[in-house]
Amino acid sequence: MTDIKERLDRMEEVIRKPSFRQNSGRANEVNYWIFDYPPDRELEVRRRINYMQARNARGGEGFDLAVFDLYDITIDFLEKNHFLEDCYRFEKKKGLERIAKAVNNSMKINDDDSYIVRYIKDHTPENAVVFLTGVGKCFPVLRSHKVLNNLHQLFVRVPVVMFFPGIYNEQELVLFGEIKDDNYYRAFKLT
Repeated sequence: MTDIKERLDRMEEVIRKPSFRQNSGRANEVNYWIFDYPPDRELEVRRRINYMQARNARGGEGFDLAVFDLYDITIDFLEKNHFLEDCYRFEKKKGLERIAKAVNNSMKINDDDSYIVRYIKDHTPENAVVFLTGVGKCFPVLRSHKVLNNLHQLFVRVPVVMFFPGIYNEQELVLFGEIKDDNYYRAFKLT
């Protein structure tokens, strides 16, 4: 297997190419990508993303790198709506599965225009590459396939790369290499 550093280097090269930032992916599919990696390499992936974001902020790359941590967006939503403390109490009484359902309902995760989709749309510059992070931190409260599917329906103006701690084979996502989703995704594997 290729070293994660080599894969991250290749990923960086790919997203810098102007052709990557065109409005469609391979075969004119929507320009959605998944960069999967072993979960035990999470910190290395985070460091690289932070480095890329800082370098991009200095300018000169010809695009903006918009990084969205799904966990941070979820926590901010819960805090802004004064739901976070309620979630702690509710979890003790009803369990994590019920909290996940309540959070998903309040954020309208199953809707095409969910809170997360609107947030990403509203905070993404025109000439950008979007990175979605925090997938593992959100589990099981927020499922990445729901975000990806809904975002895919409404947001096609820039390429989106989801960083996924697990395995993606262009058919299914297996979070942490253990938790399988039986959904088909219209996203390409990046490197």
